[in-house]
Amino acid sequence: MHRFKAPVLGVLVVAASVVTVWKVPKAALIGNTTSSTEQSFDQQLLNPLTIQAIRARQYPGSDIVTEQQLGQRVSRVVSIVSYQSDGLKIYAQLSLPTSDKPAAGYPVIILDHGYINPAQYQTDGPEYASWIDALTGAGFAVIKPDYRGNGNSEGVPEGGHYSPVYAYDNLNLVTSLKNFAPVDSKRIGLLGHSLGGHEALRTIVVSPDIKATSLAAGVTGSFYDLFYNWPHSPAPNDQPTTIVRGNLERLLSEQGDPKSNPDFWASASSVNYVSAVTGAVQVNHGTADVTVPKLFSDHLVEALQKAGKSVEYQVYPGGDHQFSHDHQLFLQRLIDFYNRNL
Repeated sequence: MHRFKAPVLGVLVVAASVVTVWKVPKAALIGNTTSSTEQSFDQQLLNPLTIQAIRARQYPGSDIVTEQQLGQRVSRVVSIVSYQSDGLKIYAQLSLPTSDKPAAGYPVIILDHGYINPAQYQTDGPEYASWIDALTGAGFAVIKPDYRGNGNSEGVPEGGHYSPVYAYDNLNLVTSLKNFAPVDSKRIGLLGHSLGGHEALRTIVVSPDIKATSLAAGVTGSFYDLFYNWPHSPAPNDQPTTIVRGNLERLLSEQGDPKSNPDFWASASSVNYVSAVTGAVQVNHGTADVTVPKLFSDHLVEALQKAGKSVEYQVYPGGDHQFSHDHQLFLQRLIDFYNRNL
C-alpha cells in the first residue's frame, strides 16, 4: 500500500500540532449549503479528524495470525484471526470459501460492521452471517474486523464518527492483506454498513488499493449532514459512550460546529474527497430507513458523479436499515457488483 511520508499524528480527536498548510479545491465540496464552505482552506491546521491528517500517517500492517479455528459453516471455513494496528492487537472473523482457491488466492472483501455496543460485540457474532454466507458462496473471502476496543480487540472504542481510529485499523488491515497467502492482494474490496460505511468511505479516499466498494445504508454524508440532516443524529445527543461524547465535546469546544466553522468540518468529511477514489462504488439504501437517512447516500452519489467516478446506486423502495424487506435482492446485487468489479 502507498504510504504517506509525513510524520505520524496522534490518534485522539483533540487539538493537534501544526504540521502543514493545505487547501481543498472548491469543486470538491458538497453537502453544506453555506457559502463559507467555498472559501479557501489556506491556514487550516491538521487536526487528526481531517482527511489530510489520515493520509499523512503510515499504515505498515502486520502478519495476520490465526487465533482460533471455528470450522466449516454453509459455504465457508471460519476462523478468528488477529493483526496489529498502532501497536494494538485487532481481532477479526475470517471466512474462506469452501470452493477451490484460485491460483492467485481468493478475492477478499473487508466487511466494516455497523454500530454494536463495543462491550457486547462478538467477533463471531451472528449479525452479518447471511451476508457472509452469500459472498463466500460466490467465491469471495470475507474478513470482518472488530475495530479497536470492540469485543476482545485492544484499545479504546472511540467511535466511528468523531474519531479516525477505526479507519486506521481498516488501513492497517489493507496492508496486512497484501502478504496474506489465502487471498489475492490485487483484488481487495470493501463492504461498509451503517457506521461501517463511514469507515469504508474514509478508507477509499485514502487508499488506492481498494478495487470495489459497496456501501449499505452508510453514514456517508458530510459532517454538516450528520449535525443538521440526521433526525437521529449522534451530534450532540445519542452518544453511546463517555469516550465518544468526550471526543465530540472537545471538537465542539475547539472547532465550533459546522455552521460556525464550516471549513474545519468540511475538511473532515470524506464525501468532499471522492476525487481520490480509484475503484468502483456501489451505494445501497432503503427509502424507509429510519436509522440513517437516504439523503446521505444521495449526497455521496452526487459527489461521485460530479467527480466522474464509477458509481451504481441501488435504491430499495420501502427498504429498512437492515435490507430485510428485499434481503435476497440486496445480496444478489452485492454479488453481481463484486463479480463485475472485483
